Amino acid sequence: MDKVSTIEGRAYPFGAKNVDTDVIIPAEWLKTISREGLGQGAFETIRAQEGNIFDDPEYSSAPILIAGDNFGCGSSREHAAWALLDLGIRAVIAPSFSDIFSGNAFKNGILTVELPQDQIDRLMEVAETEQIHVDLEAQTVTTPFQDRFAFEIDPFRKHCLLNGLDEVGLTLERDDAIAGYEKRLGATLPWLTKGTEIAV
Repeated sequence: MDKVSTIEGRAYPFGAKNVDTDVIIPAEWLKTISREGLGQGAFETIRAQEGNIFDDPEYSSAPILIAGDNFGCGSSREHAAWALLDLGIRAVIAPSFSDIFSGNAFKNGILTVELPQDQIDRLMEVAETEQIHVDLEAQTVTTPFQDRFAFEIDPFRKHCLLNGLDEVGLTLERDDAIAGYEKRLGATLPWLTKGTEIAV
């Protein structure tokens, strides 16, 4: 998982409320076992509409999405996070998120930022013409117009995102402790580890 520290660039001024995972990535895209290419199906029904922001060259490769309340509701498909990543989105800013989507986003290195609706409205306005800056270390979202919005984040999630640690990475951080435990276990309860040694 890539490290997340600062994310800066144009933001899709989407703003829609109650966007479920079927809107983020329709069910027919769930047959794939690869994460690559899912960006093509992201927001497919919205992109079928003429003049949609996701196909507007002005927002091409925007790393930030600004959404409305309850973003990511619906099914628990992890493909929704994969599709956003493949589209180039590294942060989603909204008043609230579905818990399952928020967890999937975090596990895939997407920062979810919760801000009050009035601040979302301001960012929607700025996003139409200017870049937005998200600083995870400082826990702020800023604009070129001196707007500065602070956000809260779970300290554990912040640590993992800043250091690019998924579940595998977290386990590998404890490699020495795990090896020490296995060594002690073999010394005190040898019948549990007998015959499990791997020949090198």
